[in-house]
Amino acid sequence: MTASTAAPPAAPAAPPDPVNVLKAFAGLRRLLGTYPPAHPMIAQKLRELDELVRQHLRRGPVLEIDVIDGEVRLDGVSFGTDRQANAQAIRELSDLGIDSIHIREGVEAEELRTVAEFLWQFKDASSSDSLESQLSRRGVRHVSLARLVQLDTRWRSQQWPDAPTGPLDPAYAESLALAEQTFETVASGRRLDAMTIRGLVELLIYRVARSNAALGQILAVKQYENLTYCHSVNVAMLSLLIGKQIGLDDAALASLVEAALLHDIGKTKIPLDVVKKPGALEKRERKMMEAHTTFGAEILVQTEGLRPMTPIVALEHHRSVKGTGYPDLGAAVPHVMSQIVSVADIYEAITGARTYQAPTLPERACLVLARLAGEKLNSALVKAFVNAITFFPLGSMVRTTRDEIAIVVGINPCDPLHPQLALVNESGDGPGTRIDCSARALTGAYERHIVETVLPQGNAPDMTQFFSASPA
Repeated sequence: MTASTAAPPAAPAAPPDPVNVLKAFAGLRRLLGTYPPAHPMIAQKLRELDELVRQHLRRGPVLEIDVIDGEVRLDGVSFGTDRQANAQAIRELSDLGIDSIHIREGVEAEELRTVAEFLWQFKDASSSDSLESQLSRRGVRHVSLARLVQLDTRWRSQQWPDAPTGPLDPAYAESLALAEQTFETVASGRRLDAMTIRGLVELLIYRVARSNAALGQILAVKQYENLTYCHSVNVAMLSLLIGKQIGLDDAALASLVEAALLHDIGKTKIPLDVVKKPGALEKRERKMMEAHTTFGAEILVQTEGLRPMTPIVALEHHRSVKGTGYPDLGAAVPHVMSQIVSVADIYEAITGARTYQAPTLPERACLVLARLAGEKLNSALVKAFVNAITFFPLGSMVRTTRDEIAIVVGINPCDPLHPQLALVNESGDGPGTRIDCSARALTGAYERHIVETVLPQGNAPDMTQFFSASPA
């Protein structure tokens, strides 16, 4: 008696590619807008779309295609197709504000044609009349279109404060308060006061820049998601460091600090929920955010008493050294002042916290700048900036090869990788022994090296205790 061997069950067939449905919809949409209604190419594309839809509906009563962050999902599951190859079909629909197409059993080819015609005539998903109502009036019962609203998932992320916490250097605290008042003035629709700006620029140049404690609080990683006014003060100080490093005179430095301080003033015209949105912006939100450069230039041009470079930097600071970026000004290369602010702006942004990510450590931020040098940023200005602040800037919390935790309190120009340190005491909140990291043993070898920058666990140490009152 021979035993019969049962054949293994056949593996379920892979579902048809949903992107082909999107491509067919996009193709039919274009044909309906290009050719007469009876053109044979329209009939051919409609047959193709109808067959694709029916292939899917043989597997279940509803075909659900959603596009989330450029990724196509079939029935809620990522389909894993090549994004780049399918980008055009996806973009055509997402540019209309359509991220979701659901098709139910019972759909007829004429309904699919009506939906494609609707998409050709469709202009804006923000209409007060719902998409469902607009389709229903056209006799569409088995197809629904939708714009996916990204849920606010910040509750799953660390909630960073909006501004520095703990004791601040008095001059730095004063500059933040004045900047906050200035930005609130513009946000409320009142005019910018040039005399207030002049006073704030002098405060930054002659007091904040001469305080090691203030520079430490600006240069180190920032465990807060700073609002525009705070970011602007920090960018002004970083721009000042670059300006000094490349030898600008006093008048040029004052012009640079003023321009850097006000480079983002246009964000006062952007809704705060867009400015602070976690993660990627949608196309409409991105256009709104990019407009802050133009808004800023308009505000500053209309303000008497400001220096000539200030509106120019506001307009250009998101343009690259190759003439790309926004706003579109052709191939024009931005002014060197704008290029300086661009370097400072990027460093300050990535060394601060974001709702969706922790701050980037200074040495890694310098590497980010290095990768952008030559393409987006001026290579010479990146080098000048890194030379000015080093990989371990003032205020950085570091770990040494002796497993010591310390704060960088002094820069060694001749040996930037071996700065002066103040060890953090056992309680973790104040300074202990001061050491020179460049000290060498009798053999000539360094007594210690910095292994890494670390983020404070819990509350950051009181930076004002770690620095003397001597000038920077």
